[in-house]
Amino acid sequence: MRIGIVCPYAWDVPGGVQFHIRDLAEHLIRQGHEVSVLAPADDDTPLPPYVVSAGRAVPVPYNGSVARLNFGFLSAARTRRWLHDGTFDVVHIHEPTSPSLGLLTCWAAQGPIVATFHTSNPRSRAMIAAYPILQAALEKISARIAVSEYARRTLVEHLGGDAVVIPNGVDVDFFARAEPRPEWQGGTIGFIGRIDEPRKGLPVLMKALPKILAERPDTRLLVAGRGDEEEAVASLPKEMRGRVEFLGMVSDEDKARLLASVDVYVAPNTGGESFGIILVEAMSAGAPVLASDLDAFAQVLDQGTAGELFANEDADALAGAALRLLADPERRTELSERGSKHVRRFDWSTVGADILSVYETVTQGAAAVATDERTGLRARFGLAGAERRAARD
Repeated sequence: MRIGIVCPYAWDVPGGVQFHIRDLAEHLIRQGHEVSVLAPADDDTPLPPYVVSAGRAVPVPYNGSVARLNFGFLSAARTRRWLHDGTFDVVHIHEPTSPSLGLLTCWAAQGPIVATFHTSNPRSRAMIAAYPILQAALEKISARIAVSEYARRTLVEHLGGDAVVIPNGVDVDFFARAEPRPEWQGGTIGFIGRIDEPRKGLPVLMKALPKILAERPDTRLLVAGRGDEEEAVASLPKEMRGRVEFLGMVSDEDKARLLASVDVYVAPNTGGESFGIILVEAMSAGAPVLASDLDAFAQVLDQGTAGELFANEDADALAGAALRLLADPERRTELSERGSKHVRRFDWSTVGADILSVYETVTQGAAAVATDERTGLRARFGLAGAERRAARD
């Protein structure tokens, strides 16, 4: 199958949607499909052979964050060229309502279109206001996927229609095989995310850290992600700042090793999350997970069975839960084992098959419609009878 996938966000800026698209493309390629990904990217950005650049992205406030999107005449022209050259059996657009390549592709594409909705934002006034503009494009979509029940709810409330829920995928074995790094072991808490994005929750964790260190002074916090390190620790007493180690941006391999090394992985995100891919990665690596009780996180953690939850934005609740886990190795082992079993439902072997099933459904439907249209035309112009007579002769 020839598959075109559209990424709305800059390929060179790490994020959950980009990782999902990358892993989906590579999974499909391993299955023998021809895949091309259209994504915003600077012209000098090194790209995998299956990614085509649609031009430079610009930062735009979107869904409580700042997303690097791509929209304009040059992008539209590159999108049309990509569609023309690709002759895809199906086009899979991610975040078709964002002011980026997904919407441009919706307008330009012909044939079967699948759309995945990642956003979970029940108060999206922008989406409501934009609906009249989006409607014509959205009507061209053949099938809709939501990455969680909360993303599906946002879609239904704001745009109507419905979607099948297929979660984000993870290469579970890649994380499960990761070897811990000794220097990252021993009384460590882990955090991975953009340091300078408040909704990722690092300020909440920093607020909880003094209480944790007061009771367990040997605890270390390992932080991976880009952002201003000095600003991140500014709220801490100076004598505690040495207990925070910033690793900067890490490779996929080091991310997996970090997750395999920590005693507790903390996800203190405060909102705007539709799924929680980092929770799945942490569970895959065997890390005991402690997360804020966002609806999407609770669903990923099986309502607290596969990981512990604390009250969102409550630093005291975070500190108390972290201290209990750090003091209880048996509970950490229990969470690790439960998480490792639970996470298998998010492996690409399952998620990829579900997405491919959607592709096959819409392409078969399009083929059936095309056959019906050809039959109707032959009947209209008297061709069907002539073909039957020719066959008898």
